[in-house]
Amino acid sequence: MAQKYEQLLLKNQLCFPMYACSRKIVGSYTPYLKPLGLTYTQYVVMMALWEHETVNVGQLGDILKLDAGTLTPLLKRLEKAGYVTRERSKEDERITIISVTPEGDALKEQCKDIPLKMAKDGSPLSEKDARELYRLLYLFLDGE
Repeated sequence: MAQKYEQLLLKNQLCFPMYACSRKIVGSYTPYLKPLGLTYTQYVVMMALWEHETVNVGQLGDILKLDAGTLTPLLKRLEKAGYVTRERSKEDERITIISVTPEGDALKEQCKDIPLKMAKDGSPLSEKDARELYRLLYLFLDGE
């Protein structure tokens, strides 16, 4: 029988429960987002755009911690759906500016209750535990 290494057991990995929880949380958004024709990643893109209104792809990538290769197809789909526009910067044509359309702004109204529904139905954590997890996750993210 092959040797077991404690450091390779899933139960000893910080990354595995984070990964598994992320998949579970993202999946729990599906009943709210599917009727709107959105994926979870499209939803977080729209939330960032609702918050910042107009940004370039690089800025959006920094906000969402996603690279341009991941964002570009998402933004193309959101543009095709009529939720955003993509325009080349007049100052630097290498930069693409993303803006929310009136249809994209109207989508915000349809999404406004999703965070409350998720807090109520999508988490087994108490409000205190959820705040602590949030703090710890951002401690991890900000430590890059």
